[in-house]
Amino acid sequence: MLAIITKSLPDLTPSEQRVGRWILEHPKEAANITLARLAVECETSEPTVVRFCRHVGLGGFRELAIRLTEALSNPATYVHRNVSANDSCSDAVIKVMDASIQSLVEMRSQLSEMPIDEAVDAMKEARQIAFAGLGASGHVARDACHKFFRLGIPCTALHDTTMILQFATIAESRDVLILLSHTGRWSEFALAAKLARERGATVIAITTPESAIATEASLVFPCNVVEDTSLYTPMSSRLAQLALLDAIQVALALARGSVGSDNLRRSKDALKSQF
Repeated sequence: MLAIITKSLPDLTPSEQRVGRWILEHPKEAANITLARLAVECETSEPTVVRFCRHVGLGGFRELAIRLTEALSNPATYVHRNVSANDSCSDAVIKVMDASIQSLVEMRSQLSEMPIDEAVDAMKEARQIAFAGLGASGHVARDACHKFFRLGIPCTALHDTTMILQFATIAESRDVLILLSHTGRWSEFALAAKLARERGATVIAITTPESAIATEASLVFPCNVVEDTSLYTPMSSRLAQLALLDAIQVALALARGSVGSDNLRRSKDALKSQF
């Protein structure tokens, strides 16, 4: 249910978005709240709350409480959101593959909303690029660092909040900080984005566009892949992040012209003598 609400937010009215964001920020309280109280908390009307419920596929407000309770209870399996305990091994593999393919299709459909040219322009002239992520996003940050540094731009991977906050406080105007967070719930990331921007750095967030991180970032790449990472190990969302960064790295290489291509060639040539 929470994933459905997150995906539906961009298509809702501003007042309905307030309802959705409040529920996402207070899921346990929302599961037991009254219609009247929810309207007050969201500074809207009761009919608006009901319309919100219908726009996210529910029959009414009462069903919202039921679905939220189900979402907050223990799932039947922690293996994968699309896989059930009764699936055969071959069926499970197909379902996971289908979910991964769907995540890339969804990412592809959002590309027109993404500030690719602006991000490439900032990275092309960067003094350094820092990729920041925690958990599974931390692995994505390391992978991006490994790929981007070969273009001749100093890169680093930040994978804990202490490193991220310290980088933000010493960032300079030609630095680029890329924050990776599928849920956008890390308050430290929003603070880091604010601190880095105040220092004049460009902050790029790959996250849900309704998050505090997105609000504080210079550029936002909306990543609305439906996956409840509070229950399941990140798979589809991580794959979408990797694919997006791969695409940006290629775009950056093209933007740097012969410098980018020559550096990529040299980095490959350096390995030939080792094998």
